[in-house]
Amino acid sequence: MNKNDFAPTPPMGWNSWDCFGAAVNEKQLRQNAEYMAKHLKRFGWEYIVCDIQWYEPNAKSNDYNNFTELNMDEYGRLMPAVNRFPSAKKNGFTEIADYCHSLGLKFGIHIMRGIPRGAVHKNLPIKNSSYSARDAAHHFSVCSWNTDMYGMKNCPAAQDYYNSVFELYASWGVDFIKCDDIAVTEFRQWDNPYSASYEIEMIRKAIDNCSRDMVLSLSPGPALRSVEEHLSRNANMWRLTGDFWDDWNRLHEMFAKCREWQGVPRKGCWPDCDMLPLGTLAKNAPCHGPQNRKTQFTEAEQKTLMTLWGIFKSPLMFGGNLPDNDEKTLALLTNEEYLKMHRDSFGAREELFSEKNGRGTVVWSANANGAKYLAIFNTDIKPRKITFDLQGILMCGVKYTALNVWSGEVFKVKNKITSNVEAHGCVLLKITQ
Repeated sequence: MNKNDFAPTPPMGWNSWDCFGAAVNEKQLRQNAEYMAKHLKRFGWEYIVCDIQWYEPNAKSNDYNNFTELNMDEYGRLMPAVNRFPSAKKNGFTEIADYCHSLGLKFGIHIMRGIPRGAVHKNLPIKNSSYSARDAAHHFSVCSWNTDMYGMKNCPAAQDYYNSVFELYASWGVDFIKCDDIAVTEFRQWDNPYSASYEIEMIRKAIDNCSRDMVLSLSPGPALRSVEEHLSRNANMWRLTGDFWDDWNRLHEMFAKCREWQGVPRKGCWPDCDMLPLGTLAKNAPCHGPQNRKTQFTEAEQKTLMTLWGIFKSPLMFGGNLPDNDEKTLALLTNEEYLKMHRDSFGAREELFSEKNGRGTVVWSANANGAKYLAIFNTDIKPRKITFDLQGILMCGVKYTALNVWSGEVFKVKNKITSNVEAHGCVLLKITQ
C-alpha cells in the first residue's frame, strides 16, 4: 500500500491524552465517539484515538507506574487492560473499533516503539518467527520517561515482532497509529536524536504488509527539519515539538516551528503542531495546570491556536473531553469557512514576522481556488491596531471582499488592511475578488 494513498488532507480527530492521561477507559472512548458522531463528523472530524498505556491495569492519571506489570499475550504483544476495557476480553480492541466504524468514524491507538521489557525478561517467542523477544530487543535503547519498552535492534527479529503486532492491530480494525519515543529519542546512538530511523522504516514496512490502511503519526518532537525527506517517505504525521499544553509561551514558540517547516505540508505528509488543548482538560489529575480545568487559553488565544494550526495545515487532534464542550468551543470546531481553509488551501507561508521581546505582529497567507487567506496575529500583551500592506500578495488597485472567518463580518479592501486585534489574538480573513 502506498503511504500517500491515505491522509489526503490533514487528519482531524480526538485524542484521550489531554483529558484522561494514561487512564482512559472504554466508557470514555465511547462517549467521545458518540459526541463526535453527533456534532462533528459532518464537518470532517473522524478519528477517535486511545492514547498511551491502554495495556496498564493500574493507570490512574498522566503519570506512569514504573516497571509495572503490563497486559500482554503469549507472544509479547500488548493487549488492552480488561478492567478498563471490558469488551477487550473477547478480541482486543475489535468491539470498540467496530463501534467507532458503526458511527462512521475511525479508531486509533498509541504505541511506544519497541518491545515490552516484560516480554524480553521472559524471552517470549515472536509469533510466526524463529526468533524470540531477546533477539529483537536493544537492551540499552530505553525511554527515560516511560519504562514499558526496550527499543529494537536493526535485525530480522525486530521486523518479525513489528509484523506480528501490526497484524494484530489490523485484525482489530485500527485505522491510526500514534507511535511514541521515535520521532526523536533520548537514546542518542553516536549523539544522534534520530537514532530510531530504522525502527520507523520497520513500522512502515509492517503497516504496508498488514493489509489495512493506517495513518502513521510519530511523536514526540522536535522533529529534525534535516530528515524531512525520510519522515515524508515513511510517516503521515510527525511532531514539531514536545507535548503542547494550554500555555501562551508554548503557543508563541509554535510560530517559529511553523516558519521552519513551511512549504512541507502536502498530501500524505503533515508536520504536526500537536493536539488542541481546548475544552475540559486533566480530568484525572493536575497536569500542566489544575485538575478538571477549562483550557487556560483566553478566547483570543484559542482562535490564534486554531488559526495557526489551520493555515499551516497541521493535523487537528482535539484534546479536551468532547461531551464537556460548551457552545463557544463547539463553534471553533465547526466553523465551515475555517475548515474549508484547512482542507483546501495550499502554499501557506509566513509573510511578516515583526517582533521585539516576543511582542509584535506575525502574518501568514495561503492560497485557495479563487481566494486568498490572510492570518494577522498580535503577539503583544495589549490590543493593537495592525495595518498590513496587501501589495505583493494581491493585485494593486483592485477592490476585494474580505470575510472575517471568525466573526462573519464582510467588508471591502483595496491596497491594505487595518484591523484591531486583541492581545494574543488574530484576525483570519478570506479575501476574494
